[in-house]
Amino acid sequence: MARSTARKRALNTLYEADEKGQDILSLLAERIAEPGAQTPLPDYAIDIVRGVAEHRRDIDRTLNDHSTGWKVWRMPVVDRNILRIAVWEILFNEEVPDKVAIDEALSLSKTLCDDDSPAFIHGLLSAICADADQRASETADDSSDDHADESADDPSAPASASEPATDADPSDETAGDGGATDGESE
Repeated sequence: MARSTARKRALNTLYEADEKGQDILSLLAERIAEPGAQTPLPDYAIDIVRGVAEHRRDIDRTLNDHSTGWKVWRMPVVDRNILRIAVWEILFNEEVPDKVAIDEALSLSKTLCDDDSPAFIHGLLSAICADADQRASETADDSSDDHADESADDPSAPASASEPATDADPSDETAGDGGATDGESE
């Protein structure tokens, strides 16, 4: 079954739990045990629902941090659950490219939400992606800095490009200072 269909089925489950005020995982267990008139939930729909349930606090915090004027609890039920699915895919599912998560959320919102929702959803998800990309870049920079620090502590590590290697005798007082002696400046 296509992932688009799985997202729609996951949205149905999240929407139902939200509307009923029911625990997401207990409703999921019911839907898995007794799918009713529908076909059984696709595996990816189950992964989405479990992922959203597991990370809902982080997802909602992220949405609140990036949304101006609309906290999660004020958003229409369908909108907030489309956003929860997309944010889960962006932040917690490395198999789905961010652009795909946004496109799929927009597709759902264009068919299920009011006319203003797609623009709101697109803007919010784009801001979240930009922030996630920036954090990933900073993390990569930090880990390369950590590696540089480790090699600086290791005398057997090769010199970096910013530290020219020298074959000068450390006991030679004139090495590396341009021949200047005490009291002289360059």
